[in-house]
Amino acid sequence: MKTNAELQKDVQDAIQWEPLLHSAEIGVVVNNGIVSLTGNVDSYAKKLQAEHAAKNVLGVKVLVEDIEVKLPDPRSKTDVEIASEIIAAFNANSFIPQEKITVKVEDGWVDLNGEVSWEYLREITENAVRYLPGVKGIYNNITINPEIRDTVEKSDIERALDRSSIDNSEIRVSVTGTTVILTGTVHTWHQKEEAGRIAWKTPGIQDVKNKLEVDYEYDL
Repeated sequence: MKTNAELQKDVQDAIQWEPLLHSAEIGVVVNNGIVSLTGNVDSYAKKLQAEHAAKNVLGVKVLVEDIEVKLPDPRSKTDVEIASEIIAAFNANSFIPQEKITVKVEDGWVDLNGEVSWEYLREITENAVRYLPGVKGIYNNITINPEIRDTVEKSDIERALDRSSIDNSEIRVSVTGTTVILTGTVHTWHQKEEAGRIAWKTPGIQDVKNKLEVDYEYDL
């Protein structure tokens, strides 16, 4: 078990352990497993790295992320320049279905819209954008419209969870049409996200509602 002070120190150390974040000034506040991150960074990549580092600390149940991206003036790019780099990034990745994606850039924020057939294509599209210079944030509104119309089988998802390294003994799976709902508890945030990723690989799926709770005892 951890106290609030111990969890706070672990999250701070995890953030500082990342080479990209050595000089970043990120505030960490902890209250019974709820971790709040504040501060300013000079790239969207650093914002994401801080979030990822915090999530992987044992004991983090909920993450409240309020880090702002503030680009130094010499490195700022116009929206047209950012849009041109997005097009180049898309052209460099043959997996991205460009004909199904529309992009809008406004004040450094990128809005992605369209339809793809698998969640991994949605992720690949966002990943192509998130580390580009000048990007302050991403709204990923891409929806999933599966080409496969097979019935989503609950048992298939349960077997996939059984094959994984996560403890799924307290995970409950339910299926409504093309939506998978995960409820119950896991022991770490990583296990919660991994369970969601496994569910997203189900053929015919359109949505995953990951309602898993992170169960951890705190020493108050």
